Amino acid sequence: MHMVINKKHVILASLVLGLGLAVYVNYQFAADDKLMSPASTSVTSEKNYGDAQLVDANDPSVDNADGTAGEAYFAEAKVTRQRTRDESVETLTNMMENAEIDPNIKAEMALKAAELAKSIETEGKIENLIKAKGFTDCMVYYDTDNVDVVVKTEGLEAAQVAQMKDIILKETSIPVENISIVEIN
Repeated sequence: MHMVINKKHVILASLVLGLGLAVYVNYQFAADDKLMSPASTSVTSEKNYGDAQLVDANDPSVDNADGTAGEAYFAEAKVTRQRTRDESVETLTNMMENAEIDPNIKAEMALKAAELAKSIETEGKIENLIKAKGFTDCMVYYDTDNVDVVVKTEGLEAAQVAQMKDIILKETSIPVENISIVEIN
């Protein structure tokens, strides 16, 4: 069987690569607080709770009496995440509607769309369950290898960290060492 790669295949491959790159860059920007705006970095405290250590809620290095910087972070992160998802869905939809795309590629794109939908559903469910535990706001970034949780709090206790990890472990198959909890004051 002789396969010919034409202009449409190259364009499709470029779009898929671009989509993947956009999702990766968004994930890196959202997960790495070094790349956040200067206003939010002064009030952000990043800690990895792999060992579930206690946190001092009265950290004098954090100056966020009114909580507006934390709220701004969550608002910006939600808008960025939604924009990236919308672009991904639009790109996948446009490619799926193209009648000249190979059926195998369409099947692969359908699988990616299903994975994206499952990821969105899982993130939302974890966020809602964490908020139900008394946290005012949180963001969850979920992929097949990691779960990153950004939570607004005045200080995490070991029991709260354990609750969040328990929720994540029940909703995903991610190993506990690949769960990261970041605190925003």
